[in-house]
Amino acid sequence: MRIGLIGTGRIGTFHAEVLSRHPAVDALLLADADPERAAASALRTGGTAVAVDDLFTGAGEAPGPPDAVVICSATAAHAGLIARAARAGLPAFCEKPIALDLPGTLAALAEVEAAGSLLQLGFMRRFDAGYGEARAAVRDGRLGRLHTVRAVTSDPAPPPAAYLPLSGGLYRDCLVHDFDILRWVTGREVSEVYATGSDTGPAMFRETGDVDTAAALLTLDDGTLATATATRCNGAGYDVRMELAGELDQIAVGLDDRAPLTSAEPGGPGAPAKPWPGFLERFAPAYEAELDAFLHVVRGELANPCDGREALQALRIAEACEVSRRERRPVAMGEIPGG
Repeated sequence: MRIGLIGTGRIGTFHAEVLSRHPAVDALLLADADPERAAASALRTGGTAVAVDDLFTGAGEAPGPPDAVVICSATAAHAGLIARAARAGLPAFCEKPIALDLPGTLAALAEVEAAGSLLQLGFMRRFDAGYGEARAAVRDGRLGRLHTVRAVTSDPAPPPAAYLPLSGGLYRDCLVHDFDILRWVTGREVSEVYATGSDTGPAMFRETGDVDTAAALLTLDDGTLATATATRCNGAGYDVRMELAGELDQIAVGLDDRAPLTSAEPGGPGAPAKPWPGFLERFAPAYEAELDAFLHVVRGELANPCDGREALQALRIAEACEVSRRERRPVAMGEIPGG
C-alpha cells in the first residue's frame, strides 16, 4: 500500500515511524506546510517528501497517488483535508478533532457522506488494552449494574502559550478523549452535563478564555453518573485513568506501576520510579494499533472502529460542557445540534 501522511510534527512523525515499519506499507509519502520538516521526517523514516498538492494527485516527487491518507496537520486544516480526501475518493485517518466547532465538523462529515468515502478518527484509547478490558467487563455484566464512572486526564505541564488559542479549549482538546471513551466503554449516551472550570493557574489560560482545570458531571441515558476531570498542571506526571463501579465489582484502568500516584497511607505504595511523562509514551501501543486497524479497514478486512459520527458525539458533549461552564447551568444534550 502507498500511504500519504500530512503533517510531520510530533504526532505526525510518530505515526510516520509506525507506518514505515508496517509490513503492509510499500511507500510512505510525507507532506507538511513546512517542506523542510517533511524532508527531515522522510530522511528518518525512509519516506518521500512531497508537496501537499502532489500527494493528492501523484504528481511531482510522488510516485503516484496514495491508497489512503493519514492527516496529522494543524487542527485548523483538518476539515479541509478531510473534504479534499473525500472528493478524491481516498480513505482517510485523521487525528482528532475533525474541526474545532460543530458547523465545521458537520460540513466535513457531509463531504465524507456525499462522497461515500471512509473516515476513521484517532481516538487511540479505544485501542488501549486496559480500556478494552473495561469495556468487556461492562458488556459481560461482571460489574453488575454500573452506577458510577470516574475519568481522569491530567497533563504534567501546560502546552506552549501559542497552542492555546488553536486548541479549542480544555473540554474540546483534552476531555473529548474521556467523553469518547466513556461512550465506548459503557455503550451508553450522555443525556445531561454540568461542567465548571478554574483558570487560577498560569495567566495564559485567562488571557485566552480557557481554563487550566475542569470538571464535568455527566448523566448517562440509563441513570449512571460519571465524572470527568482534567488539568494541564499535574506536576506528578501524565495521569490518565478510569474507574468503573458496579453493584458486583469495581475496576480501574490506568492503575499501574507508572501511574503518578503516591499513597498517603502508612505502608502504602510510594511515588513511581518512572511516572508516565506524556501521552505518546503512555499510549504508544494504542497509537500503533489504531493505525494497524486503519490499514485493515482500507483493505476491507475490518469494520471502521471509530467513524466521523462517533467523533461528532464526543465533540457535542464537549460543546455542552462549554455551554454549561459559561452559563453555569445543567445542559441537556438535546440542546446541542448534531444528535
